[in-house]
Amino acid sequence: MADTDLYILLTIVAMAAVTVLTRSFFFLSEREWTLPDWVQRGLQYAPIAALAAVIIPEIVMTQGQLIHTWRDARLYAVAAGVAYFFWKRGAGQAVLGTIVSGMAVYLPLHIGLGW
Repeated sequence: MADTDLYILLTIVAMAAVTVLTRSFFFLSEREWTLPDWVQRGLQYAPIAALAAVIIPEIVMTQGQLIHTWRDARLYAVAAGVAYFFWKRGAGQAVLGTIVSGMAVYLPLHIGLGW
């Protein structure tokens, strides 16, 4: 048991050291560091790509399998959220409204009907 605790402690310390080193790397340089233009353009798409990589599997899969029924509350919640977003695209609260409208559809279907 003591070996396991020592291993866990060393792992945590090593991970903390790697995190501190990689995050402070940019501060160690004496001159200003800038990204090339192609990297800056690519980083504009990173948030939407990461969001898609996390959200889409959650919508279309259950326990590692594609959903095979239309009786899934997530599908209707996504449809409601997307519809609201495109309806209020220019509004300041479009993102919050998208979340609220999606959850307003999801919760009754999931809790009420058991979908």
